[in-house]
Order: sequence, then C-alpha cells, then structure tokens
Amino acid sequence: MSRRQENAPRTALVTGGGRGIGRAISEGLAAMCGNLCINYSGDAAAAEETAGRCRRINPDLHVITVKADISSADEADALVKRVIDEFGRIDILVNNAGITRDGLLLTMKEEDFDRVIAVNLKGTFNCCRAAVKKMVRQRYGRIINLSSVTGVHGNAGQVNYAASKAGIIGMTKSMAKELAGRNITVNAIAPGMIETDMTAVLSDQVKEAILTQIPMHRAGCPEDVAQAVKFFASDDSGYFTGQILCPDGGMGM
Repeated sequence: MSRRQENAPRTALVTGGGRGIGRAISEGLAAMCGNLCINYSGDAAAAEETAGRCRRINPDLHVITVKADISSADEADALVKRVIDEFGRIDILVNNAGITRDGLLLTMKEEDFDRVIAVNLKGTFNCCRAAVKKMVRQRYGRIINLSSVTGVHGNAGQVNYAASKAGIIGMTKSMAKELAGRNITVNAIAPGMIETDMTAVLSDQVKEAILTQIPMHRAGCPEDVAQAVKFFASDDSGYFTGQILCPDGGMGM
C-alpha cells in the first residue's frame, strides 16, 4: 500500500474544472474521491452545476468550488491553501485550466502570446509548486498535467498554445525526476481533437481537415480524457511517472 493512509479519502483539486474536459474530469474523480475542489476563473454557475452533478454521482462526496486565476502565484497559493484548510491534505492535482488566443505568427499580438503562456504554462507551475509543498510532507501525491497533441506536433496558428503545451511536457518530465523519491508521480495527458466548446467554434472545413488526420476518423469526447486522468490519479498507476498519454485516436502516430 502507498504511504497515503489506507482508509483516508482522497482529496482532489481540478483547475478549470467547471466545463468541458474539466467537468468530465471532475465527474470521473467524484466516483473515486471523498473530497473535491472544482476551480474556475469566471463561470461560477457552470462550476456549481458541475459540483451538483458530482454530488449525484457520489452522495458522500464533499465538494467545493473556488474561484482563482491560476496565472497569479498568489491566487494559486490561496487556492491550494483553501483545499488544505478545508480537507487537511491534497492527494491529486489536475492542471486542466487552459486558454487559446490563436493567430498567425506575423500578426499575433504580444499580449495574446503572454496571456496563453501565463495561464497554461505558468499557471500549471504555480499550482504544482503550491501543492507539492504539502505532498512532500505527506510523501504522497498524484499530479496530472493537461498538455495537447499540439504541444507534441505543433499547429499553424497556435504558436503560443503549442509553446505552452510543449512546455508542460518538459515541466512534467523534470518534476517527475525531482519528486519520484517522495512518492509523488507526475504525468501528462496530451489529447487530440476533443469535442468541447473550444473546438465547437471551428468551421466545418477545419474540422473535416483535422478528422482526415485521425486514423479513427472521429473526434474524442471529454470522457476519453477523464478516463486517462482517473488512471493516473489511482494507486494502480504508482509505478508510472514522467509519462505522456495521448487520447488522440491515433492522430500522433
């Protein structure tokens, strides 16, 4: 058995957990955790709706919603502190929060590049650094970072997003090496084309072009990503660290 107390309920924090992939992850973890914090940055109603859905999945679940802009180190620290104050520990951290500000290199605004890096990459760093302080003392932790197939292969019009998601992969591998001796695993998930609000705005022409690159000839759903998160969050994954799992229908082959 891991150093986590055998009968202690797991405590999980999901950033950007109120909508889309984050909602599916929150619902997936609700079934295996005793305590859950759903972080959001703007849509409180969506976060509360997700919390309600999680309670229906697990009536014994203690779930809270917390607003925080994780690009701010102070707000990320306060978010993790709230989780620890509420539940006494933090076992699982899922860094899911992310944004896009797409544009071609020649016309991309500096502020659009900076904001994507600040939320996606620095936000992941901020939350990891805050949570690891407690995980090290616990000698137990599961950190799951959301990257993207774009961070592995790149994508025209997404220099900022690709840079942030590639950075998450490098960060994941580096942290995995630093923390393995403390019984803390750090893994990443790099989804391909997933049906969410973020991809719904793409034109039919763009979607069709993407589908031609997927051997399974279909987009994935948020639950496909949530299943990967559940594995990395479980005790069954205790000998996996520094790994990148790609629910992408074969897109990255």
